[in-house]
Amino acid sequence: MSSPIQGNSALFDTLWFTRCPVPTATGIAADQGWLDREFAADGIAVRSLQDVPPEVAADHHYTHALTGLFREGGNVPALWARSRGEATRLIGLTWIEERQVVLVRAGSGITEPGQLRGLRLAIPHHDIGIDFWRAMALAGFRGALGLAGLTLADAEPVDVPGLRGGGQWSAELAALRDGRVDAVYVKGALAVEAARRIGAEVAVELDAAPDRRARVNNGTPRPITVHQRLLDERPDLVARFLAVLLEAADWAVEHPAEVVRILQAETGAGAEGVAGAYAQGSHRTLHLDLSAERLELLGVQERFLMGRGFLAAPVDVQAWADPVPLRAARELLRVRRADGGGGAGGGGESGDLRRTAFS
Repeated sequence: MSSPIQGNSALFDTLWFTRCPVPTATGIAADQGWLDREFAADGIAVRSLQDVPPEVAADHHYTHALTGLFREGGNVPALWARSRGEATRLIGLTWIEERQVVLVRAGSGITEPGQLRGLRLAIPHHDIGIDFWRAMALAGFRGALGLAGLTLADAEPVDVPGLRGGGQWSAELAALRDGRVDAVYVKGALAVEAARRIGAEVAVELDAAPDRRARVNNGTPRPITVHQRLLDERPDLVARFLAVLLEAADWAVEHPAEVVRILQAETGAGAEGVAGAYAQGSHRTLHLDLSAERLELLGVQERFLMGRGFLAAPVDVQAWADPVPLRAARELLRVRRADGGGGAGGGGESGDLRRTAFS
């Protein structure tokens, strides 16, 4: 069956974007209207998958089968789609410290990673194409156990069916509250609020680990991907989109209060949940790059997912990454700023872009 969304024309008269309910430069740019302004003069509409009915959005957020789509979201679906043969390219990575913890029942006395040995760990199961919730829990516990030199084999995984229509982490936290499991991995703003509602206590703070590899998970690092066809046919559009995201990241550095407001809208959490989930200074960390470190950390995740059966085939992270669009975006910003114009959503620069960034 063909998708309700058509965007496969070489003209690309509509660009789509999708992001997860977490801190993203895409979310900030969308909130400020900069993506619309960037492409309005070209007659190109920019639309969000989150703003259309489910029957229209289909499963493109996960499969990335829509060629005109920019996706800034979790790496589990992105790697999964690539492993299934979807012709996507990795064009940027962010690393945002989004609070990751292992929770236990109040009064349990569990306060360090080594005490997870032999415990019943909540491993959710959702009937969806790619169960990123399950992957997150397994990776989170892998990181926590690893801090004590342990592995997942040193604990007892307990399948917890997801609650249809339930909130994030609701099934796992209910199992903890009811004594069916001993520990739950959670991350993010809504998890902070949910944990407080049931009186759960933090046993392991993954964010406190000095080695980032302990925190490698679905959102760390978080990729931005595009379809190869869009990149082949309209590299100028890809570079301009990324330039807006770079501008959004710059803007966020100077507007922390506005970033909190946007995060509350993006995550659906209150100010307390946002403050508890994101490290102080997170508004300064939205910039994209394809550094060797971030690619290596994504490689750690790819190997973990492959070993756990989440991927149909291995993904060569280095070959998947294309640094050209990000370099072009930075050059575009340099040219715009040198000309004394531009700024977020400046628009109308496709001619200059073709002559400079792709010359």
